[in-house]
Amino acid sequence: MEHEELRQRHLARLPDLMRDHLDRLRWPAERLRLERRDRLRDLLRVAKTSSSWHRERLHGIDPDGFEERDLEAIPPMTKDDLMANWDAVVSDPRLTLDLAERHIAGLTSDAYLLDEFHAVASGGSTGRRGVFVFGWEAWAVAYAGFMRPALWDRMVTPELAERPNTVGLIAADNAAHMTSSLAQTFANPATRVERFPVTQRLERIVAGLNDLQPLVLFGYPSALVMLAVEARAGHLRIAPERVIASSEPLLPHVRAAVEQAFGAPVANMYGTSEAGPMAVGCWRGPGMHLCDDLVIVEPVDRAGRPVPAGTPSDKVYVTAVSNPTLPLLRFELSDQVTLLDQRCPCGSEHRLIADVAGRHEDAFGYPGGAVVHPHVFASVLVREPAVVEYQVRQTPAGAEVLVVGGLADPARTRRALAGELARLGVRSPDVRVHQVDQLRRQATGKVRRYVPLAG
Repeated sequence: MEHEELRQRHLARLPDLMRDHLDRLRWPAERLRLERRDRLRDLLRVAKTSSSWHRERLHGIDPDGFEERDLEAIPPMTKDDLMANWDAVVSDPRLTLDLAERHIAGLTSDAYLLDEFHAVASGGSTGRRGVFVFGWEAWAVAYAGFMRPALWDRMVTPELAERPNTVGLIAADNAAHMTSSLAQTFANPATRVERFPVTQRLERIVAGLNDLQPLVLFGYPSALVMLAVEARAGHLRIAPERVIASSEPLLPHVRAAVEQAFGAPVANMYGTSEAGPMAVGCWRGPGMHLCDDLVIVEPVDRAGRPVPAGTPSDKVYVTAVSNPTLPLLRFELSDQVTLLDQRCPCGSEHRLIADVAGRHEDAFGYPGGAVVHPHVFASVLVREPAVVEYQVRQTPAGAEVLVVGGLADPARTRRALAGELARLGVRSPDVRVHQVDQLRRQATGKVRRYVPLAG
C-alpha cells in the first residue's frame, strides 16, 4: 500500500485512541495498576508463545496469575541480549534484524515496514547501536502517550484554546529517529507542526520560527538553549505559551535559561527508542508523570536492587507493556531516575519522577579507581553566566572542555575543574578548556554532553 493510504488509516484511529488516553490521565492509581497488570499478562502470553528467546527464559512463569511484584523472578535483559538475539526476540516471524536494518538504511522520510510496522534506531552514543520495532497499534499508542498531556493542557487552558495550535519542532530530521518519524506519521490539519532540522544553520531556524510564531516550542535542550540566547539578543522574536524539551537531559540551568528567555513554562519529556513514552512533564507541577499505563519502570541500584523514592537510581528496568511486537521485559536502561514521593497539583495519579539527570555511562572512571560524576563538571560550568552550552570529553589524565559562549576567566575555570578532579582522586589532572562556535551533533541531531573514553 502507498504510504499516505497507510498514514490516513493511522490518523483515522487517532481520535478514539486519544479520547481514551485523555481519560487515562485522570484514572485513579488502582485502575492504573490493574491496566499495567493486565497488559503485562498479555505481554507474557505473547512472549511465551511467539518469541523463542523469551520462551526459554520464561519457563515456569504463569501469565494468568502473574502480578507486577513477580517481575523480580524474571532476569533483566540488555541491549546486547536484544541485538544478539533480535530475530528470536520479536514476536512476528516476518521480522528480522537484517530486514529492519535495510529498511532503516533506506529511509529518507517516514515509511512503514511491511505496511504495518515502524522501525527506529538509537544513536549508539553509549555503546552498541540499537534497533527497535513498533507494531501498528503500539505506534499510535506511543504518539498518544507523548501528546495527551499537551492536548489536555490545551483543553483546560483558555489562552491556549483561543490560539491556533502551531508547534515549532526543532529535532532530528532523520526518520530513523522516533521524534521525526512520529511527527511525520501523525501530521494532521488540527495541529500545524513545522519541523526544523536541528542540524540546520541557526539563523535559518530563527527566521523560520519568527515566521511561524509557534504556540508551542518543542526541541532538544541543546537547541532550546541556543534559541534562548537568540531571543535575549533580540534575533528570535516569538512568544510561545509552552515549551517542551525532549531527547536529551534537561539540566537545571538550561531549564532556567529557557523559561527566562521566553517567559513560558517548560515541560520535560522522557522518551526512549526502546519503549516510546516513559514520562511526560506537567506545566502545573514539578517533575514528569510516568506513563503508568504504558510502561513498568523499576528504578534500581547497580546491583539491581530497588531504590526508594527520593534516591537517584543507577539504572532502570523497563517493561514495555504496550508493544508486544518487541517484547521488552525488564529491559535495562542506564538512565538515572528519581521517583518523587508527592502528588501533582494537576490531580493526575500517574507517579512523578524528577528530570532525568543522564545515563550512568556518562560518569568518567580514571586509573586508581577515581569516578567522576558529570555533575562535578556542571557545578563549575553553570556558574559561568556567559556559557550557553558545553561538552566534556574525558582524556586519560583529565578532560577536554568545549564551551559555546564565553568565559570570564578561562584559566580560573580550568583550575576549578582540575581542583575538583584532584579532590576526587584523579592524580595530577590535566584539564583543557576551549571556546568553540558550536558543538558536534550525533547522527540523531542530539548533542552528547559527556563523552567518556572508549572502554
